[in-house]
Amino acid sequence: MMSRIWLTVNDLKQYLYCPRVVYYYTVVPVDRQVTYKMKRGQLSQEELERLEVRRKLSKYGLTGGERKINLSLFSKELRLSGKLDCMIISSESEYIPVDFKDTLSRPHANHVIQLAAYGLLIESHYVTNVERGFIYAIPSKTIYPVEITAKLKDDVNNILQKIEKMIIIQDIPEKSGNQNKCQDCEFRNFCGDVF
Repeated sequence: MMSRIWLTVNDLKQYLYCPRVVYYYTVVPVDRQVTYKMKRGQLSQEELERLEVRRKLSKYGLTGGERKINLSLFSKELRLSGKLDCMIISSESEYIPVDFKDTLSRPHANHVIQLAAYGLLIESHYVTNVERGFIYAIPSKTIYPVEITAKLKDDVNNILQKIEKMIIIQDIPEKSGNQNKCQDCEFRNFCGDVF
Protein backbone atom coordinates (compact mmCIF):
# COMPACT_ATOMS: atom_id res chain seq x y z
CA MET A 1 0.00 0.00 0.00
CA MET A 2 1.37 3.41 -0.91
CA SER A 3 -0.29 6.13 1.12
CA ARG A 4 0.09 9.82 0.38
CA ILE A 5 -0.87 10.85 3.91
CA TRP A 6 1.28 10.21 6.96
CA LEU A 7 -0.65 8.48 9.72
CA THR A 8 0.20 7.26 13.20
CA VAL A 9 -0.29 3.85 14.75
CA ASN A 10 -2.62 5.55 17.22
CA ASP A 11 -4.82 6.61 14.28
CA LEU A 12 -5.39 2.93 13.48
CA LYS A 13 -6.35 2.11 17.05
CA GLN A 14 -8.65 5.12 17.31
CA TYR A 15 -10.29 4.44 13.93
CA LEU A 16 -11.36 0.98 15.06
CA TYR A 17 -12.55 2.38 18.40
CA CYS A 18 -14.57 5.07 16.60
CA PRO A 19 -13.76 6.50 13.14
CA ARG A 20 -14.91 9.93 14.24
CA VAL A 21 -11.96 10.25 16.63
CA VAL A 22 -9.56 10.15 13.67
CA TYR A 23 -11.88 12.45 11.70
CA TYR A 24 -11.71 15.07 14.47
CA TYR A 25 -7.92 14.66 14.78
CA THR A 26 -7.18 15.00 11.09
CA VAL A 27 -10.01 16.43 8.98
CA VAL A 28 -11.58 18.92 11.38
CA PRO A 29 -9.01 19.51 14.12
CA VAL A 30 -10.76 20.83 17.20
CA ASP A 31 -9.75 21.61 20.76
CA ARG A 32 -10.46 18.44 22.65
CA GLN A 33 -10.99 17.70 26.30
CA VAL A 34 -8.31 15.60 27.95
CA THR A 35 -10.35 13.07 29.89
CA TYR A 36 -9.66 11.49 33.27
CA LYS A 37 -9.11 8.12 31.56
CA MET A 38 -6.47 9.65 29.29
CA LYS A 39 -4.60 11.22 32.23
CA ARG A 40 -4.79 8.06 34.33
CA GLY A 41 -3.59 5.92 31.43
CA GLN A 42 -0.59 8.16 30.79
CA LEU A 43 0.47 8.09 34.46
CA SER A 44 0.06 4.30 34.68
CA GLN A 45 2.09 3.83 31.52
CA GLU A 46 4.93 6.08 32.71
CA GLU A 47 5.20 4.12 35.96
CA LEU A 48 5.19 0.78 34.14
CA GLU A 49 7.89 1.94 31.72
CA ARG A 50 10.05 2.93 34.68
CA LEU A 51 9.66 -0.51 36.27
CA GLU A 52 9.80 -2.55 33.04
CA VAL A 53 13.53 -2.08 32.49
CA ARG A 54 14.27 -3.87 35.79
CA ARG A 55 12.00 -6.86 35.26
CA LYS A 56 13.07 -10.24 33.91
CA LEU A 57 12.07 -11.33 30.43
CA SER A 58 10.91 -14.71 31.74
CA LYS A 59 7.40 -13.27 32.23
CA TYR A 60 7.27 -13.13 28.41
CA GLY A 61 8.51 -16.72 28.15
CA LEU A 62 11.96 -15.57 27.03
CA THR A 63 15.31 -16.66 28.43
CA GLY A 64 17.14 -13.48 27.56
CA GLY A 65 17.46 -10.45 25.36
CA GLU A 66 17.31 -6.69 25.56
CA ARG A 67 14.52 -4.12 25.74
CA LYS A 68 14.10 -0.79 24.01
CA ILE A 69 11.58 1.46 25.78
CA ASN A 70 9.60 4.26 24.03
CA LEU A 71 10.97 3.41 20.63
CA SER A 72 10.08 5.87 17.85
CA LEU A 73 9.47 4.07 14.55
CA PHE A 74 8.42 5.14 11.06
CA SER A 75 8.07 3.65 7.61
CA LYS A 76 8.30 5.71 4.43
CA GLU A 77 6.67 2.83 2.52
CA LEU A 78 3.60 2.78 4.74
CA ARG A 79 3.77 6.49 5.60
CA LEU A 80 3.19 5.40 9.17
CA SER A 81 4.85 6.33 12.43
CA GLY A 82 4.43 5.51 16.09
CA LYS A 83 6.07 5.31 19.48
CA LEU A 84 6.21 1.72 20.70
CA ASP A 85 6.09 1.22 24.46
CA CYS A 86 8.63 -1.60 24.43
CA MET A 87 10.46 -3.76 21.92
CA ILE A 88 12.24 -6.90 23.01
CA ILE A 89 15.09 -8.30 20.96
CA SER A 90 15.32 -11.86 22.23
CA SER A 91 18.58 -13.76 22.60
CA GLU A 92 17.47 -15.63 19.43
CA SER A 93 17.36 -12.26 17.54
CA GLU A 94 13.55 -12.19 17.43
CA TYR A 95 12.03 -8.70 17.41
CA ILE A 96 8.89 -8.57 19.58
CA PRO A 97 6.65 -5.52 20.09
CA VAL A 98 5.06 -5.03 23.52
CA ASP A 99 2.24 -2.55 23.98
CA PHE A 100 1.10 -1.45 27.45
CA LYS A 101 -2.63 -0.91 27.98
CA ASP A 102 -4.45 0.57 30.97
CA THR A 103 -7.41 -1.79 30.71
CA LEU A 104 -9.10 -4.34 32.91
CA SER A 105 -10.44 -6.33 29.97
CA ARG A 106 -8.83 -8.60 27.43
CA PRO A 107 -7.31 -6.82 24.42
CA HIS A 108 -9.85 -5.55 21.90
CA ALA A 109 -9.51 -5.66 18.10
CA ASN A 110 -8.17 -2.10 18.02
CA HIS A 111 -5.37 -3.05 20.43
CA VAL A 112 -4.41 -6.07 18.31
CA ILE A 113 -4.34 -3.99 15.11
CA GLN A 114 -2.19 -1.41 16.86
CA LEU A 115 0.28 -4.11 17.89
CA ALA A 116 0.35 -5.52 14.35
CA ALA A 117 1.06 -2.02 12.99
CA TYR A 118 4.03 -1.77 15.35
CA GLY A 119 5.12 -5.15 14.00
CA LEU A 120 5.06 -3.77 10.44
CA LEU A 121 7.08 -0.73 11.53
CA ILE A 122 9.67 -3.00 13.16
CA GLU A 123 9.82 -5.11 9.99
CA SER A 124 10.40 -2.02 7.88
CA HIS A 125 13.03 -0.49 10.17
CA TYR A 126 14.99 -3.60 11.16
CA VAL A 127 14.46 -5.65 7.96
CA THR A 128 13.10 -8.61 9.88
CA ASN A 129 9.89 -10.62 10.14
CA VAL A 130 7.67 -10.05 13.19
CA GLU A 131 5.46 -13.02 14.01
CA ARG A 132 4.30 -12.24 17.52
CA GLY A 133 3.93 -9.57 20.13
CA PHE A 134 2.48 -8.98 23.58
CA ILE A 135 -0.16 -6.73 25.06
CA TYR A 136 0.50 -5.98 28.71
CA ALA A 137 -2.63 -5.06 30.69
CA ILE A 138 -1.29 -2.69 33.34
CA PRO A 139 -3.91 -3.01 36.14
CA SER A 140 -3.93 -6.82 36.25
CA LYS A 141 -0.29 -7.25 35.15
CA THR A 142 -1.56 -9.79 32.61
CA ILE A 143 0.43 -10.48 29.47
CA TYR A 144 -1.55 -11.44 26.37
CA PRO A 145 0.43 -13.06 23.56
CA VAL A 146 -0.68 -12.07 20.06
CA GLU A 147 0.21 -13.92 16.86
CA ILE A 148 0.94 -11.34 14.17
CA THR A 149 -0.23 -13.15 11.05
CA ALA A 150 -0.11 -12.17 7.38
CA LYS A 151 -3.88 -11.58 7.54
CA LEU A 152 -3.47 -9.22 10.47
CA LYS A 153 -0.80 -7.30 8.56
CA ASP A 154 -3.16 -7.08 5.56
CA ASP A 155 -5.87 -5.78 7.89
CA VAL A 156 -3.52 -2.99 8.98
CA ASN A 157 -2.94 -1.98 5.34
CA ASN A 158 -6.68 -2.07 4.58
CA ILE A 159 -7.48 0.15 7.56
CA LEU A 160 -4.75 2.60 6.53
CA GLN A 161 -6.43 2.85 3.12
CA LYS A 162 -9.86 3.46 4.72
CA ILE A 163 -8.44 6.22 6.90
CA GLU A 164 -6.69 7.84 3.97
CA LYS A 165 -9.91 7.76 1.93
CA MET A 166 -11.85 9.30 4.83
CA ILE A 167 -9.31 12.12 5.07
CA ILE A 168 -9.27 12.79 1.32
CA ILE A 169 -13.07 12.74 0.97
CA GLN A 170 -13.51 14.68 4.23
CA ASP A 171 -16.88 13.07 4.88
CA ILE A 172 -17.78 12.49 8.51
CA PRO A 173 -17.92 8.73 9.15
CA GLU A 174 -20.57 6.84 11.03
CA LYS A 175 -20.13 6.91 14.79
CA SER A 176 -19.20 3.85 16.79
CA GLY A 177 -22.02 1.37 17.22
CA ASN A 178 -21.36 1.35 20.97
CA GLN A 179 -22.81 4.47 22.60
CA ASN A 180 -20.92 3.67 25.84
CA LYS A 181 -17.72 4.74 24.08
CA CYS A 182 -19.15 8.24 23.74
CA GLN A 183 -19.32 8.76 27.51
CA ASP A 184 -15.54 9.13 27.92
CA CYS A 185 -14.72 10.50 24.47
CA GLU A 186 -12.78 13.75 24.24
CA PHE A 187 -14.81 14.68 21.14
CA ARG A 188 -18.30 13.94 22.44
CA ASN A 189 -19.28 17.62 22.39
CA PHE A 190 -18.65 17.74 18.63
CA CYS A 191 -20.85 14.82 17.61
CA GLY A 192 -24.24 16.49 17.33
CA ASP A 193 -26.07 13.19 16.95
CA VAL A 194 -24.58 11.47 20.00
CA PHE A 195 -26.71 12.87 22.81
